[in-house]
Amino acid sequence: MIITRSWLEEWINLSDISTAEIVKTFNSIGLEVDRLVEYRVPSKIIFGKILECEKHPNADKLNVCQVDIGSSIRQIVCGASNVRVGLTVAVATLGAQMPNGLLIKPVKLRGVDSDGMICAASELGLVDIGKGILEIDASMGECKLGDAVSNNPFFNDDLIEIELTANRGDCLSIRGVARDLSAAFDRPLKEYIVTDNDDKRGIGRILSLSYEKSLYVNLNYKALDLKALKVPTLVKLRLAQIGENCERAVEAMLLYVTQSTGVILRAYRHDFFVNDDEKIAKVTLEEDENACACIKGSRSASIVGIMQNDNSKMQNSEGVMLLEASYIPPDIISKKILESKIETGPMFYKTSRGSEPALEAGLAYCIDLLEANSSSTTYSGRVELLNSYTEKIVIITKQEIDEIIGAKIDKAIVVKILKNLGFNISKSSLNKFVISVPQFRHDIVNKQDIVEEIVRMVGINNIPSKPFVLTEANRLEDNYFEYKKRSSLRKRAAQSGFYETVHFVFDEKKVLNSYGFVTIKEELELLNPIVQTLDTLRPTLLTGLLKSVSNNVKNGYSSVRIFEIGSVFTPSREESYSMAFVFSGEKENESIVNAGKPMSVDFAYFVQKISDVIGSVELREKRTTHTLSHNFQSAVVVQNGENIGELFRVHPNVEKEYDLPITFMCELDFSKISCGLKIAKKTSKYQASFKDLSLVMPQDMSYEKVKEVIVSANINNLVRFYPVDKYIDETLNDNMSLTIRFVLQSIDKTLEEKDIISAMDSILASLSSELGIGLR
Repeated sequence: MIITRSWLEEWINLSDISTAEIVKTFNSIGLEVDRLVEYRVPSKIIFGKILECEKHPNADKLNVCQVDIGSSIRQIVCGASNVRVGLTVAVATLGAQMPNGLLIKPVKLRGVDSDGMICAASELGLVDIGKGILEIDASMGECKLGDAVSNNPFFNDDLIEIELTANRGDCLSIRGVARDLSAAFDRPLKEYIVTDNDDKRGIGRILSLSYEKSLYVNLNYKALDLKALKVPTLVKLRLAQIGENCERAVEAMLLYVTQSTGVILRAYRHDFFVNDDEKIAKVTLEEDENACACIKGSRSASIVGIMQNDNSKMQNSEGVMLLEASYIPPDIISKKILESKIETGPMFYKTSRGSEPALEAGLAYCIDLLEANSSSTTYSGRVELLNSYTEKIVIITKQEIDEIIGAKIDKAIVVKILKNLGFNISKSSLNKFVISVPQFRHDIVNKQDIVEEIVRMVGINNIPSKPFVLTEANRLEDNYFEYKKRSSLRKRAAQSGFYETVHFVFDEKKVLNSYGFVTIKEELELLNPIVQTLDTLRPTLLTGLLKSVSNNVKNGYSSVRIFEIGSVFTPSREESYSMAFVFSGEKENESIVNAGKPMSVDFAYFVQKISDVIGSVELREKRTTHTLSHNFQSAVVVQNGENIGELFRVHPNVEKEYDLPITFMCELDFSKISCGLKIAKKTSKYQASFKDLSLVMPQDMSYEKVKEVIVSANINNLVRFYPVDKYIDETLNDNMSLTIRFVLQSIDKTLEEKDIISAMDSILASLSSELGIGLR
């Protein structure tokens, strides 16, 4: 998109802003400047007027002109074919240094004195706008004779080429670009004032429009009786600056208006639509074979937004002309072209990217320009087809705007930006913006688009930088962590010498009831068990493991270590996971170390194996509710202060029933087993001290009571304690001697003897007062 500074200033006041600042602003709001060209006419080139023009006596192609330059009249020899009396021209006076390096000085051309040069546009350093000298008219503003051409803003202009992204069709016009600048500089956009110089003759006398379907098209027609149209110098210059060259005056004027306003315009011959012996042009909107909106008379004139047939165009600058302004949504027209692959015209690029829908203003701008540069008259009224526009509404809160941007933007600034960009926010509430997207902004569809507009205008460099933080919601669900836990415990169990086994979730109800397990309620039981020995859902893993141990022992294995992780069910059929272990027979294989006589597994050894798998545990004496366990070798397993299961030796009667050697079992609630991250704790670098106390206590007093008293005493520097010896003899009567080892260690220093003695005295005092026991 090519614009010039002076052209922009027709739509927005930039008089106090430098071109450098404009370029900087373009780049900051996302309209990247690709090229900047400064047109500067040299000094000593002034405006003049040709008073006389006679043929050179000695040269057929030269003319001798008398030129009024304000302060005097100069004789200048000129060879341009278009030189004539009455023209206002640019005159390079003596001493002027031309852009190509030529120095203007007095010369004789074929014997005739020449004091200066009448210049063509290219000789001034401007773009070439045609053969011959530059003809200056009223469109170039005030051109007082003798004034320097360099003082005229139209001659000394800045050309800016902007690289637009494909979605910014709203900026494919000078007015569209000015609209963005108005938001960036917080300056009002100049609206075009529609004037009414129409003739009394109504357009209905000469034009009718018929259609069956609107085909998503907006049309607006005016009619002119065109006479003596001339393209003004400013239009020629600006079209040349944007690289356009139109041979026909009408096409040049329409192209200029489209470039300025963004409205797509076409000019038709009135007689193209007139049938024999009729005066009214009958224009029809139809759908053609490619499902495109086609303008027709007796034959096709154009396809809306795509192309116009040459035979329907105005061939000269006189006659009755139908002027059409059209709009069609870009997504519709782009889709049609993609499907049909038909030939397109020069305006298709603008329509496919999104043209300006304000047809009335664009049409009025064009009419005024045509009337100002011709003797034309305009028929009153207009013929139009308007489709209602369904507003696009985007709702976004102030908080959402700040969160997406990553910074707080003042609400007043947000409101001003949105209004300046043409968004309607009249329905907004205190903290919620209800934004109606204008029809010309085809690229705005969601909240992110709105925020992008705000960021563009605020300026990315004006938003404070923040460290990049990537936050992502944890997509790992409970079943993943359960899988990881199960996998970890399986590996630990295998490392500790256990083999995994898997059983059906079904078991025999009769056997379960015989051992005291509560089975599924009768009304919830299996309706069609696969076999009679698997007629209920298992409430425990233990009975299935016992059968597997028995089978292995019968197959000659002297040591059986197995585990299982599986589902168990409550009487209400509520499912949960359990983990169970069985260790039966010998601790180890026969070897020279044990002289071929390995010892059987015992309670302490089995507890250590379980601890190797699930981590540190405590045991508390407790009988089980079922009859699989030994009456005096059973305990509840405690981890992190919570009961997580039971551990016991199998009752001798059960061992005999299954032909088993000494066997230990453990069943744990899988969900309660600790398997999280280990948290590192600070440890002391100083030496630990060990102190043993032998206590005399009743034989029926549990160690648990002693432990609770010591823990509640809260002894400083006491790291841990544990029993190491138990002694009973006749001299102690009903008492026993329990030796407990205490480990003391300070974070800050090596403990002295007095520190250790003080700690031991405190422990003994608590035991004496709470339990009535003391040293042996």
